[in-house]
Amino acid sequence: MSTSTTERPPTPGRPHRRRRLWTALAVVAVLLVLAAVVGPRIYASVQEGRAAAPLVTGGAAPAAAPSTAATDPALEGGWTIAPGGTAGYRVDEVLNGQDVTVTGRTDQVTGDLVVSGGQLTAATVSVDLASVSTDSGRRDDQFRTRVVDVARFPTADFALTAPVPLGGLDVGASIAVALPGTMALNGATREVQLPATVERTAEGSVTVTGALPLTWADFGVQAPDLGFVSVEGTGTIEFAVTAVRA
Repeated sequence: MSTSTTERPPTPGRPHRRRRLWTALAVVAVLLVLAAVVGPRIYASVQEGRAAAPLVTGGAAPAAAPSTAATDPALEGGWTIAPGGTAGYRVDEVLNGQDVTVTGRTDQVTGDLVVSGGQLTAATVSVDLASVSTDSGRRDDQFRTRVVDVARFPTADFALTAPVPLGGLDVGASIAVALPGTMALNGATREVQLPATVERTAEGSVTVTGALPLTWADFGVQAPDLGFVSVEGTGTIEFAVTAVRA
């Protein structure tokens, strides 16, 4: 008695399905490589477009020598920072080797100034850190918790520590000054020289703009480093405010 085996015919279309599967896997691999290489560049270009323009044109104002010109008596007395001022930070990130500039902004800025004897003799400025925002809510959450302990230290504060001459600040004129003072941030207070430009407007107000370079570690701030994205250890605090008669 003999037995015979019957060969099973090949399944139609199986080689074609395998080729399609390998082709699809190859396409996915290429897309992943492109996402890893091109994605950060696209993100960087988009973020650069979203970064707010510097509040100080051309960088921080240089310190100016004290002016001997007479000061208008109309400047004498108390001033207060009007609503609508702007303050925030500017910092560089590195995303997979691509440089990205990030800006945080808030209009919650308060303060007072005093001019006496032709000099700025007192000045305090406070910025509400909890209201500082960027274009990313997730980044803002990190800033308010891991970067700066906003719950414990809700404001950044500048206080003038020595008089600054304002001679020559006529209506329509501007002068560059260096404001000696202290900066309090994240529970640390440091002495700083704040470069600023003071301008007297035709409307009777005074605008003050400035940019202060900082090393975050000086204020106990740990710049985030998540591997694929890291934040530079230095940055700039920027502000533009208008003072009106108190």
